[in-house]
Amino acid sequence: MTEQRPLVAIAGAGSIGVAFAVLFASAGHPVRVWDAFPEAFERARADLRSRLGLLAEFGLLAEDPSVVGSRVTFEDDLREAVGAAALVQECAPERVELKRELFAAIAAVAPADAILASSSSAITPSTILAGLDDDPDAARAGDIAARLIVAHPGNPPYLLSVIELVPSPATDAAVLDRASALYGGAGLRPVLVRKEVEGFLFNRLQGAVLREAYALVRDGVATVDDIDEVVRSGLGRRWSFIGPFETVDLNTRGGLESHAEKMGPAYERMGAERGQHDPWTPKLVATAVAQRRALLPLDEWDERVRWRDEQLMRLKPLWDAIRP
Repeated sequence: MTEQRPLVAIAGAGSIGVAFAVLFASAGHPVRVWDAFPEAFERARADLRSRLGLLAEFGLLAEDPSVVGSRVTFEDDLREAVGAAALVQECAPERVELKRELFAAIAAVAPADAILASSSSAITPSTILAGLDDDPDAARAGDIAARLIVAHPGNPPYLLSVIELVPSPATDAAVLDRASALYGGAGLRPVLVRKEVEGFLFNRLQGAVLREAYALVRDGVATVDDIDEVVRSGLGRRWSFIGPFETVDLNTRGGLESHAEKMGPAYERMGAERGQHDPWTPKLVATAVAQRRALLPLDEWDERVRWRDEQLMRLKPLWDAIRP
């Protein structure tokens, strides 16, 4: 790779920080990793070498691991780490007070146009910013607000290509656009979270499945392994390349509208059984149907069903080979 890509700084040398270093260095970015505890660097360096070696073993690196690894440096001085960064990816523990303090420190030494991104799994940007409103330097607090987003990856981001971009109402739209381009250029698929909610999309969807899974174990309906088997051999196989809306859209001739008509009452009863009476109203179904039909007109439905089946056939030998 001859193109000089923007410098990425990573604040936090833990597991997710190293994973981001692997991602960005593999995409050709120079990467500087900072941590408040420099003693973490020895483990982080070993982790970086191990992950790059494994990627190379599976043919997933375009360059020699040593070349990719040479793009990553570890800095114990925050100014040195972030002083020339286009993006600062915060990877500190999930404690809001810590993140507030860290972003205040980063903003004081990072370039004025650097994107400030948190890897938080659940904390919204506005929650992080709330503690900065009392900053005696109001201009600095406002500057942070305009540039701060949450950029929550799947873990590890060098293997799971989605990243959730969560702005606050104060986020500059141009910052969001630049962030989307930068992450997309590194091989990720940015998804915009259009309204701040705790847990964003990834963990709310995951949490919904986990809540029901725990309830089924509690109620004696199934064991932990039974539930995992339904996901790994059923739901998960389809969800590895299509999501829940497309799954049910393709499961029923007539698509999402037909599915909602046939199955909506049963899902409403199941939700009410769990204390969540949240039916799919005609207006909500119409919104979802309109979005699906914009993506897949009904006259292309049969072709897409065939495509789904072809993907399942292609992946079946791999799934069977790795079955626990």
